[in-house]
Amino acid sequence: MNQLVEEIKRELQELAEPEYRDFHAHLLPGIQNIMGVRVPAMRKLANKVARQDWRAYLKEASDDTYEEIMVQGMVIGYAKMELAERIGYLDVFVPKINNWAVCDCCTSTYKFMAKDQELWFEYLLGQIEAGTEFRVRFGVVALMDYFVSEEWIDRVLAVYDKIRHEGYYVKMAVAWGISVCYVKFPEKTRAMLEDNQLDDFTQNKAIQKIRESYRVSPEEKEELKRLRR
Repeated sequence: MNQLVEEIKRELQELAEPEYRDFHAHLLPGIQNIMGVRVPAMRKLANKVARQDWRAYLKEASDDTYEEIMVQGMVIGYAKMELAERIGYLDVFVPKINNWAVCDCCTSTYKFMAKDQELWFEYLLGQIEAGTEFRVRFGVVALMDYFVSEEWIDRVLAVYDKIRHEGYYVKMAVAWGISVCYVKFPEKTRAMLEDNQLDDFTQNKAIQKIRESYRVSPEEKEELKRLRR
C-alpha cells in the first residue's frame, strides 16, 4: 500500500471519536463503516494530500470507510490539475457517492466550477440525467453552489423544474436549491413556484425552507403560504 495512503488511514483512525461516530451515524441511515472524524479534520487531511503525491493517493486509496471516500472527494477539489484530468477523477468519484454528507461536503470544495461554466453546466446536466439518487443530488447541489447568478438563474430554475426523481435526497436537494435561488432572485423564483411541474412534496419543502430564511421578509413569508399545496 502507498505510504501516504497508510499515513492518512492511520491519522483518520487517530482522529476518530466514538461519540461523534454514533451521533453522525443517526444522520446517515444505512451507511456503514463510519469512523467518527469531523469534517474540518478531513478537510485538513485532504489539503495535506493535495500538496503531496495526490495522484498516487487517489489511485490506491481504499473505499473501506465513509471518511476515506470523503477525503478522496475533497482531494479532487483541492489538488491542482488540468481540466481534463479533473473531469476524469470526478467521473470515477461521483458514482461512489452514497450519502448526502459526502455529496454536499465534497461539492463545496469544487470551486473550479466557477470557471469554464458552460462546460461544467453540461457536465452537471449529465450527472442529473444519469438518474441515480446521489448523482442527481450532486448535480443539483453543484448548480446551487456555483450557478445561482444573473447569467445562470433561468437555466438553473428550468433544470430544477424538470427533475423527476422519487429519491428523498433528490427532492430535498431541489427544495434547498430553490430556496437559495429565492433568496438571491426572489421574483424569478416566485414566478417558478407559481407555475411549475414540481411534485407537491418538493414544492412545499421549498416554500418551507424559504420561510425559514432570515433573509426573507415576514410579508414575503406570509405571501408564500398561498403557494403551498
